[in-house]
Amino acid sequence: MFKRNTLGLGGAALCGALLVSGCANQMSQRSEHEERVERKLLDHSLQIDVGEPKALELPQRRVRIHEQKTFEVTEFEVTRNYDRYTPYQPWREIYEIPLGAVAIVAGIGANVVNVFAFGTLPDSVTKDWLSYGFAGVNPFMNVQSHGRAQQNLASIDEVQRDKRTEYSSLPWSERPVQVKAGKNTFEMSTDKNGVLRLNLLDSPFAEHDLNHLSNLQITVEDAQDDVHTDSTLAISNSLRGKLLEAHALIYDDLEDDEVSQWVHRVKRLSELGLEEEASELEQSLIELTRNDPELQAEFLKSLTRDAGRLVADPGVN
Repeated sequence: MFKRNTLGLGGAALCGALLVSGCANQMSQRSEHEERVERKLLDHSLQIDVGEPKALELPQRRVRIHEQKTFEVTEFEVTRNYDRYTPYQPWREIYEIPLGAVAIVAGIGANVVNVFAFGTLPDSVTKDWLSYGFAGVNPFMNVQSHGRAQQNLASIDEVQRDKRTEYSSLPWSERPVQVKAGKNTFEMSTDKNGVLRLNLLDSPFAEHDLNHLSNLQITVEDAQDDVHTDSTLAISNSLRGKLLEAHALIYDDLEDDEVSQWVHRVKRLSELGLEEEASELEQSLIELTRNDPELQAEFLKSLTRDAGRLVADPGVN
């Protein structure tokens, strides 16, 4: 007697546990496909092209800087497989059991009709109704529901599709550059094309005595990858001898000079071989006299007569 009561209580407890926990309704597995690319840096270097000639003969120079990288590129095709299921909710059995019974009857009837219809009825009628019905009348299982479906990652499959080496060479665009001139170190920057514009007659060099300077040391560094390089640009003896005089011709006060002295400055810069600086000074003086047409005309006439320079009339469009 005691043994039968114990078994009865155990069976009731088991049924109650099943009723509470229920069974998840397993659904068809879902897969996601994607491509993944891994890039591994193999080599990183910086290159400074100081141009030709190696020694500065003119005060201006464009130094080009490039950043070169080598990558190992690996392509993978990744497939993620998910197990899908409808979680069990006991309260849904209130309506699923009667609907399941109806679906079973309807499914059986549909299969009988399908026999006489020579199998022309769709599976959604003959098979799906029966599947829904049996899942519905099962008190420990809900019917499949895509709206309530949940998923767990079951596995990840990776297949390597390609492996190659890629090279890149990009300008050191708008990045810092250190230029050391003797005991002075200047923080400069490249433009968007990776070009460092040096002008020994312009800031920051113009404020320092470069007469005894034999070279410039250019250094670039990428602290992130601990990569750096440097290069030396020599300054010729002839250029060093011109810098002091050229600086005075360009930067000494202009407004207190006569027209003849203006012309002398332009002409002398040209004689020193600094044609670009001569043209820049010439244009500055033309702009300075823009509001005094008579003075401007005198200056232009003197440039042509005394310096032999061909200057377009700024008043002619």
